[in-house]
Amino acid sequence: MGEVHALNPEVGFEGPCMGLKSLRRKILEESKVTWYIAGPAILASVFQFSIGFVTVVFVGRLGSTELAAVSIVQNVIEDFAFGVLLGMGSALETLCGQAVGAGQFNMLGIYMQRSWIITCVTAMVLSPFYIFSSPVLKLFHQSDDISEMAGKYSVLVIPQLFAYAINFPLQKFLQSQSKVMVMTAISGVSLMVHILLSWVFVTKLNYGLAGAAAAGNISWWIINLAQIIYVVSGFFPEAWTGLSWLAFHSLAAFVKLSLASAIMLCMNLELCTLMVALGFNAAVSVRVSNELGAGRPKAAKFSVIVNVAASAMFGILFMVIIFSTRNDFPKLFTTDPTVMTATSKLGTLLAFTMFLNSIQPVLSGVAVGAGWQTLIAFVNVGCYYLFGLPIGAVLGYKFNLGAKGIWSGMLLGGLLQTLILIFITIRTNWEKEASQAEDRIQTWGGITEARESTGC
Repeated sequence: MGEVHALNPEVGFEGPCMGLKSLRRKILEESKVTWYIAGPAILASVFQFSIGFVTVVFVGRLGSTELAAVSIVQNVIEDFAFGVLLGMGSALETLCGQAVGAGQFNMLGIYMQRSWIITCVTAMVLSPFYIFSSPVLKLFHQSDDISEMAGKYSVLVIPQLFAYAINFPLQKFLQSQSKVMVMTAISGVSLMVHILLSWVFVTKLNYGLAGAAAAGNISWWIINLAQIIYVVSGFFPEAWTGLSWLAFHSLAAFVKLSLASAIMLCMNLELCTLMVALGFNAAVSVRVSNELGAGRPKAAKFSVIVNVAASAMFGILFMVIIFSTRNDFPKLFTTDPTVMTATSKLGTLLAFTMFLNSIQPVLSGVAVGAGWQTLIAFVNVGCYYLFGLPIGAVLGYKFNLGAKGIWSGMLLGGLLQTLILIFITIRTNWEKEASQAEDRIQTWGGITEARESTGC
């Protein structure tokens, strides 16, 4: 933790009087701290995202129907569940990050256990979406053969749903303490195992979709078991003191914050495809929550500026790459000329989406770090349901633009959301946020429950 907390931009900030050399030095220092968290977080996100990517690559060789079925399950059912559970787990990001900043490590394990209770119950609630996905897809006029195959596959990957429920609180627990290198190594090894299992089950043994699902289930639970072993093996003597009945205290308030987080994040499913932005999302969330918890508002504001600027530059790079290769990247997934042509036509929209999603997740990370989940949840619902989706429906169905029209509407909704997030961030009183962080730590048991957990 020493490296992360060595930077204190509160010292030496004199506004307009600060010299250019001093500003450059502080930018470099903040960038170093950011990449200490963001770099491994990006790799971990890439490795975990690639589990699904590898599955699609292997399944795509089975046939176009199999590819369509698995793609629907991943992009609709699993992405929705992923977004909800990631959001529910993100309440932990605010509380753990600010507790670390305040030096109250003994509450982190209790917060994680509370989050496990909530995410596992949420996974149980989401299970019917997996079980009854086939009739739901038919209800939305998906073809019978694809719906039936997607329904069978979605039931087989229910273990991954509960793996997400365990994984996200673990991630937030580790990220809040900047312990991301081990998480990255575990994810990398699991990806290698997944590639091997997919080759054996799908290609060598011809188990088809059942083999693809089994490979994914095993790989995700390897990640969880390895991380749990790391947490309970004595590397976190202050943060993890074992299972505690305190995990069942204040669950109602924890659920409220978790639901706000879920609404905030599950409206942004496309951000899951941009792993670099998610790395900066994790970094800025940790930095903002740590600095606000430590009572350093100027440091939090400075971190926001550096993170948004860095992620935006990567967004421009990705936009250029996607736009220039829009006719080639569909070949990674299929050999069907019709599918490749249809996908290529959406390349331009994907390129602009990648740029937009390089900024929006970082601003969402700022919101999580500062504890604005409820406000941002309302913003997201308004931008997507009241603005983006209606426009997409009109363009897609009224003007017969199909997928391009629907995507355009969602892109406009995302643009409006990003502009609002920028406005909120610019107008933020960071001194007030630091004061509220101190109040939040005390309200959520930073003092009272910490004494109970230690028996003092």
